[in-house]
Amino acid sequence: MLIFIKERLVLFATPKTASTSIETTLQNLPSMKLSAPPVVKHTAYRRYKRLLEPYVVAIIDDTPDCIAAFREPVDWLGSWYRYRGRQSLIGEDSSTYGITFDQFVAGYLQDDQPKYANVGSQSMFVSAKNGTLGMSHLFRYDQLDTMVTFLENRLNKRIKLPHINVSPKADLSLSPDLLKEFQNAYARDFEIYHSIAE
Repeated sequence: MLIFIKERLVLFATPKTASTSIETTLQNLPSMKLSAPPVVKHTAYRRYKRLLEPYVVAIIDDTPDCIAAFREPVDWLGSWYRYRGRQSLIGEDSSTYGITFDQFVAGYLQDDQPKYANVGSQSMFVSAKNGTLGMSHLFRYDQLDTMVTFLENRLNKRIKLPHINVSPKADLSLSPDLLKEFQNAYARDFEIYHSIAE
């Protein structure tokens, strides 16, 4: 999470949406940078609202704009699957090495998710406790140049994102039945993604 006091802006680090590249590029521009550990870096909106917003609003003397990237839900799960299939996780409960993408998604859809499939939800990340969308602006990950342009204008800085923390390649074939089940179970994620203007 990056907080820009002068610009009245809070940039949320939605997991698996180039947040490391953005943080690296903007470097020392933010007034406040929450970057480690991951639970701090990826502070969800509802936690921000409860713990950080009162402090930020007191400093800014106004309510800041809250922005985040949002990835197509199947692609988002695919990124988690590939990321957790990396060599350094082999043998860990969180590893997806040796399982198919179908198995990963099936695990994600379980009430008692296996550790390798326990990755949260984008819709919960960007929403308040009552389920309402908390972001002033959302940007599609697959059109990240729109977010970059917004940041360039708001921060008055040219931005060129590097490719950092790129997951290994993997087969992301998903059976039609699992896709339909995923779309039904996480309808809010698909609804938010498709509501973002192209």
